[in-house]
Amino acid sequence: MDKIKVILNPYAGRWLASRLRPVIEETLTALDIPFELELTTKPGTGIEMARQASLDGFPVVVAAGGDGTVNEVVNGLALAADALGKPTAGILGVLPIGSANDMAEIAGVPIQLRAACEAIKRGRTRRIDLGVVNGRYFDNNVGAGFEAQVTIESRKIKLLRGTLLYLIAVFRALSHYPSPTMRITWDDGELQRSLLMVSIGNGRRTGGGFFVTPDAVQDDGLLDLGVANALPRLQILQLLPKVMRGTHKNDPAIFLTRSTHITVESDYPLPVHADGEIIYTDAKRLDISIQPARLEMIV
Repeated sequence: MDKIKVILNPYAGRWLASRLRPVIEETLTALDIPFELELTTKPGTGIEMARQASLDGFPVVVAAGGDGTVNEVVNGLALAADALGKPTAGILGVLPIGSANDMAEIAGVPIQLRAACEAIKRGRTRRIDLGVVNGRYFDNNVGAGFEAQVTIESRKIKLLRGTLLYLIAVFRALSHYPSPTMRITWDDGELQRSLLMVSIGNGRRTGGGFFVTPDAVQDDGLLDLGVANALPRLQILQLLPKVMRGTHKNDPAIFLTRSTHITVESDYPLPVHADGEIIYTDAKRLDISIQPARLEMIV
């Protein structure tokens, strides 16, 4: 087996990843997987590390962390493929050890660390689509408005992980986030109204276990668009359990459709996240498209 590159975000999972570094190294060694491990030092550094690793010829680049770490490595792999004129970015491996590991779980990556390492040893892959928002790649979803504000609030909470963390962030976001007027256009339609949030899913589950686009499929060549109307706080709280179960599809406050190209425009500056990473706090236009079968991923 050729040497692989492991890009470890030590902060992932509230520093859980840093504590797991010796376990990762011991497990890969025990499985006779040759590897080179590099630590990210700040947000964004994983992009360049993954890009360079791919250009240097590493056949597999592994993201050791959560959804944000995966996003950075995916961007690096895609940028390297762009530079080399290759149609497919990859191969991506994932060790899902972050606070949120939605993309890996949906794709079929084993959640247990040793099992994820064994999957890398086997090398079985699948092709999935990638989305692009204003030139930045994403693998799972993009959220504008309230959804992104929840992500911002979650970053301020230091002692919790998982669903409880995001539920508290929801209540914090409810206290002050407005519902601006947005104009959304897609392949065969458009709408303009006061909206709570817009969510564009390549995967069916977003950070914290919310199924905003519950029918999204990672390899169907389409993006799922979910739009929530402006609502009073009580109605938002009533809607929340449905979104957590993915049973909100027939709720009159929700609009769902599929498309290959989506634009979002707003006079009010929007917070925006891509795979759980805040990429804007003041966006007024988003241009979002799908690139089918762009990423090869170990599962």
